[in-house]
Amino acid sequence: MSDPNASPRIRHVLVRTSHPGNIGSAARAIRTMGFARLNLVRPHRFPDPEADALAAGAPGVLDAAQVHAQLADALSGCTLVLGLSARRRGVTLPELDPRAAARQAWQAASAGQQVALVFGNEQSGLDNAELAHCHAMVRIPSVEDYGSLNLAQAVQVMAYELRQASLEGTPQALPEPGDPPAEMAQMEQFFAHLSQALHDIDFHKGRSPRTIELRLRKLFMRARPDQRELRILHGILAEAQRVKRDSQA
Repeated sequence: MSDPNASPRIRHVLVRTSHPGNIGSAARAIRTMGFARLNLVRPHRFPDPEADALAAGAPGVLDAAQVHAQLADALSGCTLVLGLSARRRGVTLPELDPRAAARQAWQAASAGQQVALVFGNEQSGLDNAELAHCHAMVRIPSVEDYGSLNLAQAVQVMAYELRQASLEGTPQALPEPGDPPAEMAQMEQFFAHLSQALHDIDFHKGRSPRTIELRLRKLFMRARPDQRELRILHGILAEAQRVKRDSQA
């Protein structure tokens, strides 16, 4: 049985969309499947008459769409973020097919979590920095010799699978003990603290921090710590910083 409270907890996030018509078509796609939350990150043109025209019966989705300057802002409050990508790009993220991703997303939303599905630019997709905000990557299994799926079509595929998951009544996992999962804003605060702590203890020893910090980011995103675990990690970093300061006094 479908959980009516789960749908509003799922947002579709379009990043750097080039064509306003795709925004309108995406709005129509999610509305036909029972979803209404659309977040836009640095769209090339919006609002736009072409978006209104192609929304075709789903103008309310566009009226309520939120526009953000940064992807992190569009993910505020989310504890599960799934990024759609046609190419692996060498990013070491868990990879899901659309059906498995939809079931995981619906289960999380049914358990009260905020969930985001993130779609990239029509030409370039999600870049590595954007995928670094995601817990897992979703690939639609198109044929190898022609994988050019339109943005709105990709949104429709995922919205359909979410609808199917809702109709199947994907069973909820039993609540896990401990604090709720860390939200994305809390994770970003932790990554900022981690970066500063590594600098303070001279971990990099003059080398570029980019590679190691990206690997650590992927590690903690896979781990999906809860809020209590994140506080413990902050405490460890703070203690390492204190010991370093005391050694220099």
